[in-house]
Parts: sequence; structure tokens; C-alpha cells
Amino acid sequence: MAITTSPGAAAATPRWRQLLGGADWRVLAAPLLVVLILMMLVVPLPTFILDALFTFNIALALIILLVTLYLTRPLDFAAFPTALLLTTLLRLSLNVAAARVILLNGQNGTGAAGHVIESFGEFVVGGNYAVGIIVFAILVVINFVVITKGAGRIAEVSARFTLDAMPGKQMAIDADLNAGLIDQDEARRRRGEVAQEADFYGAMDGASKFVRGDAVAAILILFINLIGGLIIGVFMHGLSVGQAAQNYTLLSIGDALVAQIPSLVISMAAGIVISNVSTGQDVGRQLLGQLFTHQRVLAITAGILGLVGLVPGMPHLAFLGAAAVLGGVLRWQRRRQQEAAAQALAEPPAAAPAESEEVGWEQVEPVDTLSLDVGYRLIPLVDRNQGGELLGRIRGVRKKFAQEMGFVVASVHIRDNLELRPGGYRIALKGVDIGSGELQPDMLLAINPGQVLGELQGAPAKDPAFGLPAVWVGKEQRDRAQALGYTVVDPSTVLATHLHHLLQTHAAELLGREEVEGLLAHLSKRSPKLVEDLVPKLISADRLRKVLQNLLGEGVPIRDMRTIAEVLAENAGQVSEADELTARVRLALGAYIVQGLSPAGQELPAAVLDGQLEQILLSSLRADPQQTALEPGLAQRLMDRSRDLMQRMESQGASAVLLVSAPLRQFLARLLARSAPRLRVLSYAEIPDQKQVKITATLGA
Repeated sequence: MAITTSPGAAAATPRWRQLLGGADWRVLAAPLLVVLILMMLVVPLPTFILDALFTFNIALALIILLVTLYLTRPLDFAAFPTALLLTTLLRLSLNVAAARVILLNGQNGTGAAGHVIESFGEFVVGGNYAVGIIVFAILVVINFVVITKGAGRIAEVSARFTLDAMPGKQMAIDADLNAGLIDQDEARRRRGEVAQEADFYGAMDGASKFVRGDAVAAILILFINLIGGLIIGVFMHGLSVGQAAQNYTLLSIGDALVAQIPSLVISMAAGIVISNVSTGQDVGRQLLGQLFTHQRVLAITAGILGLVGLVPGMPHLAFLGAAAVLGGVLRWQRRRQQEAAAQALAEPPAAAPAESEEVGWEQVEPVDTLSLDVGYRLIPLVDRNQGGELLGRIRGVRKKFAQEMGFVVASVHIRDNLELRPGGYRIALKGVDIGSGELQPDMLLAINPGQVLGELQGAPAKDPAFGLPAVWVGKEQRDRAQALGYTVVDPSTVLATHLHHLLQTHAAELLGREEVEGLLAHLSKRSPKLVEDLVPKLISADRLRKVLQNLLGEGVPIRDMRTIAEVLAENAGQVSEADELTARVRLALGAYIVQGLSPAGQELPAAVLDGQLEQILLSSLRADPQQTALEPGLAQRLMDRSRDLMQRMESQGASAVLLVSAPLRQFLARLLARSAPRLRVLSYAEIPDQKQVKITATLGA
């Protein structure tokens, strides 16, 4: 379809908009401001323009201050460091323009530099230049020594801690992504926010130096105007020393004050931005909500002020008035609480329970495949109306598990359980508890991955999923914990990670008949003939489920159902044993299994059996193929050393792999499953021909 534009539409677009290619007019704001600053440095300005620019400077400072007061987090005003630089340059250029006018026209009186400077010189300090110098000095001290120095120190510390915490934050994002709690877009957004936060605090650390330099420049400009004005007034215009001092001093003081007050306002804004703690509320709500909500504090303060007001010689009206105001606030708060309690009591009572019915099969509830019981303090994590994220996290865990293992698990039935501890939870599989833990819903869990730079103050705990040492800390310690190398997660993430780990551990038990039927139905959409020939002609659904459970029990995903079905179709007619069918499926999936342990193009580090031990095991297997029996002491030593081998290989950053001959693979995999659950036992035949193997250890008993 061709789209045409009428000539009148192009003509209706303004000429300046056409030159900008239709861009928004706001793209001109920053260039125009910079050009204006440069012009004020070199071009003499009329006094009425100076008045307008000084007024604009004050208005801009007030706008920036008010914006910072309504921020809920510093990154909402990410342009503040740039605004700080531009406003500083604007003030300095105004100082230069005003100094030019003062030195050129100061002999004409105090109105020579415009009405704004005259008003600040006459009205603000009462026309007394001595008072003006003192007031200016006080403002400079407040700005330079108190506000700017404190804000600069906070900015420096925040920048250092933010940069130190970046690796921990990136690891937390990667952990959430790997656990399926977030998708790629959300991970990309969080990484961008982390980088933006580091850039912001780094820029604020440098931008605070501009404000300090501005205060020093204001002092120098004041004295330059004073000394230069006296020299010009006396020697060039023939004024008396007193008249020259009166004119040029008041003009210089007015110029200094009209520039220093916006500088003080901008410094206050910088201090507010850099000291603001992100709580989702602006500064006003934070102060009112955290200062005046403690009734005991208000009562004690009102009592102290009342006692001081009764002391003879003290200003009774001021202290007693303040005590009365605090007492009124306290009474108002208590009245609101009483009204809320009365309203709660006035609500209609719950309907009386109906008469119990006869006992029937309706009272027999089926056992849930997966269930999660939570204590009453964890209910907000589940309730969406209270901001709970747990339901979304659990959906993400089920999606991640389906993508990894190849089948969809049943939904998790969540219910509250008053028998549990308030912060406790319990995960059950078919009515049998498989995991439990305890959470602190208002805190964060800082997990020690093994290499941290310091200790944290908090309640000691353990990560319920992997048993790592951890500490429950307050939300205000998040940045410090990440800077020390801890992995910091919220309670919902802790529970979701524990659930994901348990699903992987019990994958074989989660695969039932319904799941197998779902797998076959999904496969039949792509390979209908294969499914039709396989089940039930060559293999029953129960034997197929047993083979799939064997694979899942040894940590082999069943995502490649087509290959599994093809191998079973070729061998199910000759082989009846599910274990032998599993071994043949593993041979076909060998490349896929090895790829999960060692990426393509890299060597596979693995351990092998000691020759003497292998001969003992083979002899035992030949003696009774149906039931291999080992001497108890030998079996115990074998399990202990396999556990040590697994831990040693994992400490080197590699997957724990043991290579054995094909007849021993299944026996050893089952024997070592409890003592070394993460040790993968592979046969030599399962290693692809193109895969390089590096023998790193020998397992001997």
C-alpha cells in the first residue's frame, strides 16, 4: 500500500521544526543554555536582561529543590549531576556579567547593575555593607563548610560502596535469571539500573566538587569587585573614598548575595538527593511517617517542654505552646486509633457455621502432588493485594523446571497452617514432607558463597536449598552486604530457590502417568507415527514411565523425547528389562549428557576407578548379576571416598564425573547416590568420540 502526503501537510510544519527533522523542541534546551552561558562571559548585557537572568536563576534553583523533595529514589532525577554543573556555570557567568556592569557603571549609584542586585544590596541587608559582608560570610560558611562538605562526603562513600556492590548485584540478577524468576528483558533492565546507579553516584561524587568550587569563586569575585570598584571609582571617576566604598560595596554585596542564595539552595538539593534512602516515599512522607508516629516519644517530649516552660525565668509562652501542640498531635493520633478500632468492632460478625452434614466421600480430600504450607507471617508473601510476589515466583520455577527437565509438574497447592511457626514453611510431595525452612518476611537473607570480605550483624541462618551459611539482615544493609561479597535475596526468592532445588532432586517421583500421557500427547503433535508405533504396541505406558524415571533419577533431562522414543522403538521388542532399556537410551543421549557437564570445545575432567577396585567390583557382579553384594567395610569406604572425590572436584570449579566400564555404571550410580548425590557416573561408551577427556583423579577403596 502506497502512502502519499499532501503538500499542505508539509507546509503546515514550522520551518524550524523542518530544520530539526521534526525533532522535539526540548532538544534545543541544553544547547541554548550553554550558548547563553558563553555569551554572558563575553558579551555586555543590559541591566533589564541581568534582572531577568537573576530571577530565572533563583526560580531554577527553587524548582530543582522542590523536585528533590518529591523524589522517591535518587535515580528518578538521574540528570541532577548535569543540572548541578550547568547551574553552577550559569551562576558564575552571571557573576562575570554583573561584575562587568558594576565596574563599568558603579559610579552612577547602587542601581547601576539592575533592580535585583540593588534590592539585595539595600533591602536584604538594610543598605549596610558591613552587615552585608557578614551575612555573605555566614552564607558561604553554611554552604561551603556544612552542606557541601557533608554532601560531598556522602557522595564519595555512596560511590565507593555502589561500585563495590556491583559484582554482588550482578550475581543476584544472574541467580534470579538462572532460577527462572525473571526473564531476559527483566534481567537486562535490572543490569541497566545497576549500571545507571553506579554512574549516578560516581557523577555526584565529582559534581559535588563544582559546588565547593563555586563557593570559593564567590568569595574571590566579591573581593575582586570590592578592590577593583574602589580603584576605578576613586582614580578613574573621581569619587571620594567613602562614596566609592558605599556604591561599589553595596553593588558587590548585592551581586554576591543574589548568586550565593541560589547556590545555597542547589547545595541543599544536592544534600537531599545524595542522602535520600529509597523507600518508595518522598522526603516529606518519610519524615512525617518516621518522626511523629511514636506516641511515647511525643508524650515524653511534650512533658519535658512543659516542665522547662514552668521553670522561672524561662520563656513560658514558647515552651508551653510547643508542649500544647505536641499534646494536641498525640491526642489526635490516639483518637484516630480509637476510631479505627471502633470501626473494626462495628463490622458485622461472620455468619454462624451451618449444621454439619453427614460424613461422605466429599470429606475425603485427595492428596496434593505438590503442596506448600506457610505460617501466618508469610501470608503477605502470597497475597497479591499486599504486594506478595511468591505466586509469580512459583510460576517462574515451574516454567524453568519444564524447560530444563522436559515435562510440566503439577501446580503447587498453597495454604496457611497454624501448626507451623509464624515464619515457617513446609513443602510436601504427595503428602510427604521433602523440605522445610523458616523465613523472616521483613528482612533479607545474605548468603555466604564462601569468599566474603567481612562479617554482618544479624540473625545467623542457613540457606535452606544448599545449606550455605547465611545471615538475616535488615533491608538497609543490602548494599553493604553485597559490597562484602554476600548474595542477598528476599524471602520469596529463598523459598522459590528451595522449591526449584527440591523439584530437581525429586524429578523422578514427580513423573506420574498423567505427566507421561502429556509427554506422549506433546510428542504426537510432531511425530504421530512414532508414538502410534511405540505405545502400546512395543512398550507399555508403565514401562515407559519406569525408563523415564530411571533417567530423571540420575539427573538426565527427558527433553529429547523423540530420541528416547526412537531408541525404545528399536530395542523394546528384544529387551524387556527397564534398566537395560535405560542404559541403551543413555548411550543415545551420551552427547547431550556430556554437554550438560562440560561445554563443547572443552575437555571433560573426570575420575576413574582404581584397577584393583574395578576387578573386585566386576568379580562381584559376575558372581551374582541380579544382586551385587559388597563387603560392608569396602562399601562404606567406597562411599566415603566418593564423597571426598565429589567435593574435591567441585572445589576446582568442575562437575564431579566418574568414568567406569558399562557393566558397573548402573550399580555404582545407585550405590553412590546417597553419599555423593552430585557425582555423575558415566560409562566410557557414553562419551562421544570427539570429546576429549582429562583424567584428574583415581577412586580407590
